[in-house]
Amino acid sequence: MSYISLKLDERTAEGKKLIKLRESGFIPSIVYGGQDQPIMAQSKLVETLKIVRAAGKHTPINLIIDGKKKLVIIKNVDVDPVKHILRHVAFHTIKQNDIITTDIPIVLVGQGESVAERAGLVILQAIEHIEIKAKPADLPESLELSVVNLESSDDKISVGDITLPDGVEFADIDQDMELVIANVYEPSALQAANEAAGGEVEELAETPTKDEDGEESPEVEGSTKTENPEPESTDK
Repeated sequence: MSYISLKLDERTAEGKKLIKLRESGFIPSIVYGGQDQPIMAQSKLVETLKIVRAAGKHTPINLIIDGKKKLVIIKNVDVDPVKHILRHVAFHTIKQNDIITTDIPIVLVGQGESVAERAGLVILQAIEHIEIKAKPADLPESLELSVVNLESSDDKISVGDITLPDGVEFADIDQDMELVIANVYEPSALQAANEAAGGEVEELAETPTKDEDGEESPEVEGSTKTENPEPESTDK
């Protein structure tokens, strides 16, 4: 499996000096994990944003630091809450044989093509991520489920309908296979529920499903579990 790559340079700027670093078009970061000392690093803003949006917290990345490669997963992304600007990234090193536990997006395919939708019914997704575990090379970018065969308001898609790729398991050994991922609704039922809930259901039905990394902000949803806690950093 080939991994996406990002080139980092070691940095010395800390504290208030990071303001000038960001103004010059660079993002500070930290690389930690294993027996190695944490590495204070920096990378170009545009390239870093592309990687953050493409990788999320579930896709391994090849970091290139001073010509050396380190396989990592994004542990944390710090975004300015007002300006929605990326401020800092924390990378956690992993090994090819590590078992990674992480949230993976669930993507519904065939929307608009199902018998139910052609009959005027509405399909709503209730769960957008699920926790799995696998080696880095086996981690899928997403888990796809087809809605094409949904026909009536009695139909649904549950966790049991997911076919996991080879080498991938649900993180929870007691995973509820009956947990509903998507339901089919009558528009009239949605309208009644919306009126009862003060508009919340209608807002959910009319909001299109977005990719986990929206264009409005580079924030990353989900989480990735690792054995070592993230070291404290003064990079703010």
